[in-house]
Amino acid sequence: MRIVVAEDSAILRTGLVELLTLRGHEVVDAVKDGEAFRRSVPEHRPDVSIVDIRMPPTFTDEGLRAVLDLRKQDPKLPILLFSQYVETSYAAELLADQAGGVGYLLKDRVAEVSDFLDALRRVAAGETVLDPEVVSQLFGATRNAGTLAGLTPREREVLGLMAEGRSNAAIAGQLFLSAGSVEKYVTRLFDKLGLPPSEEDNRRVLAVLRYLDS
Repeated sequence: MRIVVAEDSAILRTGLVELLTLRGHEVVDAVKDGEAFRRSVPEHRPDVSIVDIRMPPTFTDEGLRAVLDLRKQDPKLPILLFSQYVETSYAAELLADQAGGVGYLLKDRVAEVSDFLDALRRVAAGETVLDPEVVSQLFGATRNAGTLAGLTPREREVLGLMAEGRSNAAIAGQLFLSAGSVEKYVTRLFDKLGLPPSEEDNRRVLAVLRYLDS
């Protein structure tokens, strides 16, 4: 894959470049602030970008705001946020565009390089990949108990795994269920959340957004 890295820490930026290069990927640019990232993506058109959230000059949310601006121009631009922090307001806005190709991993919680590279591949392929802690904090930041009140504990569990970007097969494996059982749970989720079949809308994404907003 062709990758742009946006990370203000010189050590981490260099480490990511070396890791990705050793694994056969091409890092087409490595920048240290949001403005440089805004210029780099239209120039290089990467397959996916790895972006820190807090970068110069204020070290608050420059990276995430740059991502939002670029995704307005190209809603399918694949982005993997890689940060020490969960930024709830802008992250919820990013996930709400329903286009996919978004990941959000916490640096301190990535235990295996293979997990990081798998998440990067899935984001580049258009999937949504979220660290469970990110899901938890986004859920807590916008909690509204009424929206999911009709779901059983198992249905909530399935929906939570969907919010992490898991496929039905992956959910079945994690919960020790058959693929058919997971499919039935997902169908019931859609019915209870008032999400009928539609050619225009992705019901899976809409269900996850209900989860994050509830």
